[in-house]
Amino acid sequence: MTDPAEAAVALALAGAGESFIAAAGPGGQNVNKVATAVQLRVDVFALRLAPPVYHRLRELAGSRMTAKGEIVLTARRFRTQEQNRADARERLAELIRAAHRLPEQRAKSRLNRVGKAQRLDSKKKHGAVKAGRGKVTLD
Repeated sequence: MTDPAEAAVALALAGAGESFIAAAGPGGQNVNKVATAVQLRVDVFALRLAPPVYHRLRELAGSRMTAKGEIVLTARRFRTQEQNRADARERLAELIRAAHRLPEQRAKSRLNRVGKAQRLDSKKKHGAVKAGRGKVTLD
């Protein structure tokens, strides 16, 4: 049995389109001549994700997801195309794996009887202080 996250990653990497663009940053004069930055595009609908996973992916992707349902990642951290390509693919894989992870459920806090009484006492005192405030009249 294969892991659904890894299956989605494999499908995404297989269907990813790459284009190379000119990058800014380190590289000297070479950066002006060679397109080393990678722009990776993946159609999310082609991945056939479950609705909760899709919604988490959309939330995690944020502005990197287009209105058409494509995730666009740009990698320009390194000076070579190969390193930037590997970086973009790894970032995409991590994004999809993160979307497959279920968020941790928050444990409900438990307050004992004394804690409840203290909280209500504090609220009453604070309310009394606020009730004492108001317009000052000079009689």
